[in-house]
Amino acid sequence: MTNKKLTDSRVSLEDLIATSSRVGAVIESVRSTMLAPNARKKPPTFTTNQVATICGLEKAQMDYRIKKGDLPIGQMELGHRRRFSLSDTRIWAKTVRAKHMRPESAEAITIAVANFKGGVTKTTTAVTLAQGLSLRGHNVLVIDTDPQGSMTTLFGVLPDVDVSDEQTILPLCFGSEISIDYAIQSTYWSGIDIVPANLALYSAEFALPSRQKEESSFEFWNVLTHGIDIARTQYDVIIIDTSPSLSYLTINSLLAADGLIMPLPPSTLDFTSSGQFWNLFNDLTTNLITNRGKTKSFDFVDVLLARVDANDSSSSVVREWITAGYANMVLPVEIPKTSLTASASAEFGTVYDTDPSSINARTYRRAFDAYERVVELVEEQIETAWNRQVGDQHGT
Repeated sequence: MTNKKLTDSRVSLEDLIATSSRVGAVIESVRSTMLAPNARKKPPTFTTNQVATICGLEKAQMDYRIKKGDLPIGQMELGHRRRFSLSDTRIWAKTVRAKHMRPESAEAITIAVANFKGGVTKTTTAVTLAQGLSLRGHNVLVIDTDPQGSMTTLFGVLPDVDVSDEQTILPLCFGSEISIDYAIQSTYWSGIDIVPANLALYSAEFALPSRQKEESSFEFWNVLTHGIDIARTQYDVIIIDTSPSLSYLTINSLLAADGLIMPLPPSTLDFTSSGQFWNLFNDLTTNLITNRGKTKSFDFVDVLLARVDANDSSSSVVREWITAGYANMVLPVEIPKTSLTASASAEFGTVYDTDPSSINARTYRRAFDAYERVVELVEEQIETAWNRQVGDQHGT
């Protein structure tokens, strides 16, 4: 019997440091091809038909406005196809859809996208919603409160390379800033600004409870609510992406929001997890809001069925559970699980970033139409909330 020396498979701290360096090198390599900084990440362009659809115009109406020349006419390509830049498209939307824009006396509607679990398309939903609303002419601010910075990454910014601690909401949490204005920066996407995130945001989980102990009048759960006061007058919509946990920052995000959206795949584990989320949230709001003699209401709470696999027979059963539990909170649209959503995510983009000619037309339409419908439904709720604000101001 020969004695063979066993290979030492243990992993030391030094090994982990070396691994981290390798991963960092790979990320840098990926960055050079797909994660270009803002200045190099190009926004999409749009066809005449796409602009007409966004603006709710018939082809003849679109052609008339182009001939009239009072709006951007785009650029002609080979084959006599006309394409419009993102900025041009937004000008069309703002002009043609003027009645859908924010009333002067109304403030931005803040929407938090939240779920206890990761991998439920939470960040993709938040970014896609922001892009869809901006295409309709709205000015959108997105706030990344997840230390992993997935939303930040989708906008072409690497959290651990491009974002300093002072560019996140961390100074707001520590009390050195009282408004998030200092952290707002533009993105490659016209009409969307961002407050990015990085790993340093984990420090907020220590800073906020520490301040709660030391400052008698401090309310840790209202830091973000007060921090976006000025932004509410400067933007039409504020969208907050949260971490997949009920952290101090997630609590801030939920209580700063006028509307909540929960992406929810029709699986048993995701459904039961969502129940636990709301149980904890209700316990917290009881302690922080109700027991202090205050109230909190939301203009809307939406449950969005996401990553729906048409070939999974079990999902139909869970879908019935979700509908029975959440009733009219469930949006009447489902986001299908398609190769487009997978490939767009792998390329650090969304359905709006994807060139329709680069993928099967039928697959593209399924995903694109679904997200368009979500944006349409959310915009309707935003307009209702604005009208409610205006009505409250006039006592109606």
